[in-house]
Amino acid sequence: MASNTEEPGKASLLSDDELGSMLKWVTDPDDRKSFSEVCKQWSKVEGLNRSSLRLLQPDLLRRVLPRCPNLISFQTQESFSDADLEFLVQTCPRLEVINLSVWDHAPKVEPLLSSDGVYALAIRCPNITKLLLRRRLKTGVVAVAKLLPNLTHLDLGFCHEVEDKDIEAIVSAASSITYLNLEGCFCVTDRGLEFLSDASCSKTLKTLVLAGCCKISDWGVSDLRYMCCLENLSLANYGDKITDVGCFAISEIKTLKRLNLAGLMSLTDQTVVAIAENCLNLEVLNLSDCQSVTRAGLHAFSGHTCLNTLVLHYCFKFFGIDLELLVLECPTLKCIVVDEYLGRQILPQMQESTRRCVSYKFICDWSFKDLEM
Repeated sequence: MASNTEEPGKASLLSDDELGSMLKWVTDPDDRKSFSEVCKQWSKVEGLNRSSLRLLQPDLLRRVLPRCPNLISFQTQESFSDADLEFLVQTCPRLEVINLSVWDHAPKVEPLLSSDGVYALAIRCPNITKLLLRRRLKTGVVAVAKLLPNLTHLDLGFCHEVEDKDIEAIVSAASSITYLNLEGCFCVTDRGLEFLSDASCSKTLKTLVLAGCCKISDWGVSDLRYMCCLENLSLANYGDKITDVGCFAISEIKTLKRLNLAGLMSLTDQTVVAIAENCLNLEVLNLSDCQSVTRAGLHAFSGHTCLNTLVLHYCFKFFGIDLELLVLECPTLKCIVVDEYLGRQILPQMQESTRRCVSYKFICDWSFKDLEM
């Protein structure tokens, strides 16, 4: 602490506490950076009062973290080893959010985290509520689940070794989890979905991403109807294991707001009609590549009072007049997504007034990241 005692001919110095009080009024990140560059004392105070950090250069980890021991949130997409993770949680024990996710188009990052690093995380930072490890984790899910009971948000997308036993451990310990992303976890089977539907998290889970889980089928999907507050569900996949049978069960979830069924090529109009009739809170529906869906399925949404976005990429069994009627009869509809080839065909068939009611997007890939949960 700096002394407040004035010396003859010298201005009094502010204490760390006083500087910290001033810093609370500085919210702009650039201004905070400028604050930290004034002198060593101001740099120290800025670090002590920093609550979040996004690391862009991994070689700076051990130099930056010691001056930021009170971090609540940490994020990086760069290379990050078990030793780095152990250093992070030892230096910043107050962490509540750790985001190490590596996103889909980023270069492959090595090494993957093992049970050693994850165990250190769980022991040192018991207050973690959000943990994002997309494409990052090799092993150690069970350790996380058992030692982080406050976990509410968990992203394990494309962590390929995640299995049903890991799902069982997660839902047994994290009883208040609201977000679970298992995209691309191809070892997860119907048994894992049974664990989800039977656990207490079936009363708390609001977002569940199962896109690319190629071993799940109607049997497991049907169990999801017991999840009484689920709002966002992604089953996007390629194949025929999920059919009308499983999606009829899904339509019983009255709380659904966003539903992604892209690539489920066995789905028919029967599923779409059931969803339109039962899911009255639905706002976004992705039917991309559901090629058996026809104009009859689309007309089921006439009069729906919540639907605002409908994705029909690679769906061909309808005409411009069908979309025009849907726009006129579904007052909340604001966005229809079609591929460019189909769009060039159907737009000339529609009246100018209905074209203006809907924002058409012509996109050439089926990922639709702007529409994902």
